[in-house]
Amino acid sequence: MQHGRIKQLLTNRDIRKRLLGVFGIIFLFRVLAHIPIPIGDTTTLRQFLEDILSSNQLFGLVDLFSGGAVANFSIAIIGLAPFINASIIMQLLTYALPKFSELKKEGEEGRRKINQYTRYLTLPLAIGQSIGTIFFIKQLAIQQTQTDIIGDPTLAEWAIMVISITGGSMLLMWLGEIATEKGVGNGISILIASSIIAQLPNIFGQAVSLAQASSQQMMTVILFVIGALIVTYFIVKLNEAQRTVRVSYAKRMQASGYGGVESELPIRVLTAGVIPIIFAIAFMSVPTFVGQLFQNADAAWLAEFATNLTVWFNPSSAIYAVAYFGLVIAFTYFYTGIAFNPSDIAENLQKQGGFIPGIRPGKQTENYLRRIVNRITLFGSISLGFIAVLPFIGEQLTGSSVLTFGGTGLLIVVSVAIQTMRQLDSQIISASYE
Repeated sequence: MQHGRIKQLLTNRDIRKRLLGVFGIIFLFRVLAHIPIPIGDTTTLRQFLEDILSSNQLFGLVDLFSGGAVANFSIAIIGLAPFINASIIMQLLTYALPKFSELKKEGEEGRRKINQYTRYLTLPLAIGQSIGTIFFIKQLAIQQTQTDIIGDPTLAEWAIMVISITGGSMLLMWLGEIATEKGVGNGISILIASSIIAQLPNIFGQAVSLAQASSQQMMTVILFVIGALIVTYFIVKLNEAQRTVRVSYAKRMQASGYGGVESELPIRVLTAGVIPIIFAIAFMSVPTFVGQLFQNADAAWLAEFATNLTVWFNPSSAIYAVAYFGLVIAFTYFYTGIAFNPSDIAENLQKQGGFIPGIRPGKQTENYLRRIVNRITLFGSISLGFIAVLPFIGEQLTGSSVLTFGGTGLLIVVSVAIQTMRQLDSQIISASYE
C-alpha cells in the first residue's frame, strides 16, 4: 500500500474500529490458550506435556498451531480443528448431495444455511475430539511414564473436561467468524497465524541456543534465515501472481457516447491462499493420533498397525512429506473450485451481456475459464506444496526440528499477512470512494 493509504488506514474511523475489533479477538484467543482445564493435577500435566513437546514432533507442530494451548492443557487444546474438519465435510457434501448443491446455488442465503449446518456439525466433532484428546493424553502418559496422570475421573469430572474443551473450541469458532465479519481477512486464518506468532519467540530462542552450541550449528541457522527470506519473497510473488482475461460487454450508452465496454477478469495463481496447508496439516495429524490411541490394543494386529501408523506418519518421515505434498495439491484444487467456479462466472457474464473475445458465451466460456484455472492452479498447487515441504527437507539436511516448525509457521504467517493487507487495501479504496 502507498503512504497515503497507510495514513488513511490509521485515520479512517471505520477501518480503525475493525482493526481494534480483530486485535481484541486475538487477545481473547490468547487468554483462552492459558485457561487450564479444571480437572486433575494441572502442574504435573503441564510438566508431562512440556517433556512430550520437546521429544514428539507431532505434538510440537500441534502446539505451534494452538498457540501453546497444548502445553498449557487449556480449554483451547483442540483449537479450531473441529470447525476446519466440519468445513471440509460440508464442502464435500455440496458436491456429493443434490440438496447441498442446490443450497450452494442460492447465493448469499444458501451460503448462510451451509455455514449454519457447519456450526451444527462442529459441535459433535468437538465433543468427539475432546474425548479422544483426553484418552490420547491418558494413554500417552501410561506409555511414557507408566503413570495415569489424569487418573480415574468420575462421570461428572469427565463431563467437566469434555464441556470445557468443547466450549473452548466453539468459542474459538465464534471468535473466528466475528473476525471474518470485520472484513480484514479470513478470521480462522488470522487466529491460526496469531497463535504461530505467539510461539515464534520460543522458536527464535531455540534457534539462538542451537546457534550457540557450535559454529556448525550457527552456520545452519544463518542458512535457514537466508532461505526463509528467499521463501518469503517467493510466497509474496506467488500470492500476487495472476492471469488476466479480457472481457468485452455489448454496446451500451456511456458518458462519451454509444459504444462497447472493455474489462478484465483477474484469475489468481493461488486463489486458495494458505487454506490448503491448514487443511493438510489437520488431516496429517489424524493417522498419528489414531496410532497413539491404539498402540496398547489387546489385538496384536491392531497394536502393530497402530505402531506402524505412528512411524509412517511421523513428521520427519518421507511418507509424511509425500502425503503432505499430495494433500496440499489436492486441497488447493478443492478450495480453488469453491472460490472460483467457472460455471457461475460464465453464467453471470452471459446475464450481464459480457463475453470473452473469440469465445462463445455460455458453455464454451465455462470450459475456457476451467482450462485456464486448471493450468495455473497446477503450477500454484505444486509451488505451494514444494514450499510446504521445504522445512521438512531442511530438517533432513540439518537434523533440527526447530527449523521445521519455524519454516511451516513462517509460510502461514506470511501468506495470511499478504491476504490481510490485500483486504485492508480493498477497505481503504472502498472508504476513499465513500
